[in-house]
Amino acid sequence: MRRWRAATILALALELAAAPAVQGAPAGAPLRVITTSTDLKSLVEAVGGARVEVESLAPALHDPHAVEVKPGQIARIKGAALLVRVGLDHEPWLAKVLAAAGEPRFARGGPGVVDASRGVRLIQTETPRLRADARPHVHGLGNTHYWLDPENARPITAAILDALGRASPVDRTQFEDNRHRFLGRLDAGLERWQRPLAPWRGTPVVIVHETWPYFAARFGLTIVAAAEPVPGVPPTPKELAALLARMRASRVRIVIADPYSSPALLRQLAEGAGARVVTLVPSVGGDPAATDYIALFDVNVKRLVAALAAP
Repeated sequence: MRRWRAATILALALELAAAPAVQGAPAGAPLRVITTSTDLKSLVEAVGGARVEVESLAPALHDPHAVEVKPGQIARIKGAALLVRVGLDHEPWLAKVLAAAGEPRFARGGPGVVDASRGVRLIQTETPRLRADARPHVHGLGNTHYWLDPENARPITAAILDALGRASPVDRTQFEDNRHRFLGRLDAGLERWQRPLAPWRGTPVVIVHETWPYFAARFGLTIVAAAEPVPGVPPTPKELAALLARMRASRVRIVIADPYSSPALLRQLAEGAGARVVTLVPSVGGDPAATDYIALFDVNVKRLVAALAAP
């Protein structure tokens, strides 16, 4: 994260000190909500409707563990009613941002924070924080990409509804109606997504990064391996050779990549194992067609089915 000059930090601190702490919103004004991802932004908008104004600190496509937040965004945190975060160890950058904002309501466990991971059934929770070879593993508290199982939108939006209802009790009925309509769209989407993927249940796949275990579990794919031993770190020649041998033995024909996956690594996997690469979108806005949470799965299921069905 960029280091600001001392004068900039001082100016920002003075600006934040002068800003009033906001826990609700003036009558008739929308609640201002800050999220740490575009996916949570979309879900807050689904529940809050016209009664919320939402900003994501992180863009749609980014290294989730290293986000650069601009001073203007930090200043706006001070005036927000809620902070909705992915939680776990997904946002190591957030602590410095909140320290700069100086808003005690948004400290971990504070009254203005919605930790969207609460209530979600996590996977990979027994992954050690340090691997056997002493390299750090960023999913030491469980895999953080839980929003990629669409069923997890139920507990996430329930937590958002509860927080918005506390921030603006007069609007709670409207929030409940909005969530009910969203869950109707979600149910229709699940039927739409599961039907074309049903013939491919049990298909072995390799993922590049540990982004996709929730998605794979929901739609019945079997993950044979993750190509990156550490997120963002390509496999060594020895690790790559072992992976290719495992792919051939398991008859893996699909590699699921992220938009920022290494083209060189993808080429090696495709050529070395005769596999087809499909790039899925991890977050809302990561593709022009992924305009909201429901559309995100429309995009990914369409891409995956096309790859699976190709001769």
